[in-house]
Amino acid sequence: MKREAKTIARNRKASHEYELMERFEAGIELTGTEVRSLRENNCQLTDCFAIIRGGEVWLHNVHIPPFSQGNIANVDPDRKRKLLLHKKEIRMLQEKTRERGMALVPTKMYFKENALVKVELALARGKKTYDKRASMAERDSRREIERALKERSR
Repeated sequence: MKREAKTIARNRKASHEYELMERFEAGIELTGTEVRSLRENNCQLTDCFAIIRGGEVWLHNVHIPPFSQGNIANVDPDRKRKLLLHKKEIRMLQEKTRERGMALVPTKMYFKENALVKVELALARGKKTYDKRASMAERDSRREIERALKERSR
């Protein structure tokens, strides 16, 4: 019996702070108590980022609180975690992040149908303040247009 993909956490701040270019799906190396904690929807992705070191991708600043019924087996909630990607993908990401202003930002964490925990990474470029204002104005105008069309159809 297959399940639907269930979202654990989203990094909504990422789309505001960065211009998201490409997205990649990566596995994440976790312990058993961390997975149980994620099943309780405990995770915080707000100020996290990914770094490529020694041919491996590491996820920093992800807070997974200790499992409520856990014991000594609980690990440090803020430890860095290894992401699982193919070597070709890692090499390609390393080349692209060498460009100035490019970063790897996790946008969401979720359970896949087969109950594996996955992280969606986005190759991103930081937005300037005026870019943020422009995207907010665009979003507001789109909302106004939708509202006007909805009123007209009534």
